[in-house]
Amino acid sequence: MKNHKNTFGSRDAQNGIRTLALLVVTAISTLFTATGQAADAARGEKLSQTCLGCHGAPGLRNPGPVYNIPMVGGQHAEYIISSLQAYKSKERSHGTMQAQAANLTDEAMADIAAFFSAMEGNSRPSRVDENLAKQGQEKSAVCAACHGATGDGDNTTYPKLAGQYQSYLAQSLKDYRSGDRKNAIMAGFAATLTIGDIEALSAWFASQQGGLSAPQSKIFK
Repeated sequence: MKNHKNTFGSRDAQNGIRTLALLVVTAISTLFTATGQAADAARGEKLSQTCLGCHGAPGLRNPGPVYNIPMVGGQHAEYIISSLQAYKSKERSHGTMQAQAANLTDEAMADIAAFFSAMEGNSRPSRVDENLAKQGQEKSAVCAACHGATGDGDNTTYPKLAGQYQSYLAQSLKDYRSGDRKNAIMAGFAATLTIGDIEALSAWFASQQGGLSAPQSKIFK
């Protein structure tokens, strides 16, 4: 087992993460400027019916590893697009999502993202261990540079975390920590975390009022 030294709170670590974050934001902003076009949310709704089979079933769990399938309603459009691109290129691994993204064009991704991002967030803070969430708050300062102090930041390159399912947030950090999920910024940050840190941080962000929602599919109404 790897020995994960808890150094993520150090000033050098925080400065390094912020610098790398700025570089990534610049690169992604350039990409969207070059390829961006007006998105059609109405078309995105039609294209999203398959997506709603999982993301439109509040509380539905991924079978293995087990975690709640994330809320995407109200999520930043740029982040949704970059996620779909990562699944399509297989940079991000998940069999179902890779299959769903495989045949999507850039235009279709933008339309789907427009549909979900336009939804009004209604996520309520999750019930979590209050002491654990308090520990997470104390450790969350480094996260604020990209995600905002409570995880409901305005930087559209990075996902909203506030009110997201605790189990999904925890699994994401574990995947970054193990290398199963690729992102230079998050991998560097997560490598310094203990399992206790991960549980505390995920509890803190899950307990915050957020702009996310799990749009209920007509199938489940």
